[in-house]
Amino acid sequence: MTVSNAPIGPPEKSPPRPAWAVEILFRMRHLLALKLVGTTVFTWVFFIGYFHLLRHPAYAVTVMPLTVLDHWIPFLPQTLVVYLSLWFYVGVAPGLQRSFAELVVYGLWVGALCVSGLALFYLWPTQVPPLVTDVTGVFGFDLLKGVDASGNACPSMHVAVAMFTAIRLEDVLRQSGTPPFLRIVNWAWFAAIAFSTLAVKQHVALDAVAGALLGIAFALPSLRWRPAPGTRIGADIILSHRPHSESRTAATTDIAP
Repeated sequence: MTVSNAPIGPPEKSPPRPAWAVEILFRMRHLLALKLVGTTVFTWVFFIGYFHLLRHPAYAVTVMPLTVLDHWIPFLPQTLVVYLSLWFYVGVAPGLQRSFAELVVYGLWVGALCVSGLALFYLWPTQVPPLVTDVTGVFGFDLLKGVDASGNACPSMHVAVAMFTAIRLEDVLRQSGTPPFLRIVNWAWFAAIAFSTLAVKQHVALDAVAGALLGIAFALPSLRWRPAPGTRIGADIILSHRPHSESRTAATTDIAP
């Protein structure tokens, strides 16, 4: 029997998380329940207005013209998953807001974006040309066409909200000092969503361009007019008065941007 003479000591500690990972984890956990509930309620309120205008247009509906790009991109039903992934993607940026004040102002900006889109749908109802491909039996498309018809086409709110999210998420990732590959993933996800709107034939190229411009028109000002770092209102003030033990724990993870 061989006896090892190797010294017995405490187990090696795992290496500490990089600062950017600590920052992102803090942002994810902070006000998590409020972010989940708020995003869900906001989405449902938007859909109430969206579907009302879709079913009851106030004026004659204009059919959007096709471009060379629309003829070039084929119908790709497999991109439906990417198309639907928007409803997860749009929750990422608000979910990473660092304070209650930032979350509220983010919601006001994206709310103004959505109201503007609905106003455009009201004043100028549009739809895409009928899809010549038979989608009967294609997984998910019977439901999609039954719920989200071909109206409310221009601007594409899918692309508008995705563009707003991409710009705001880029800002969060840059502030947090994340590795470049995460920022690349962000923009690749946006591009995939924008492409999917054309590939599932829910929108035409002009809709996507208009949606991207609408998203930019609200995202860029939202980066300028927002709470200064450290601003506290409402829930942030309440959370700042946690028990001493909790405050000490939070202090080890709360890294200033």
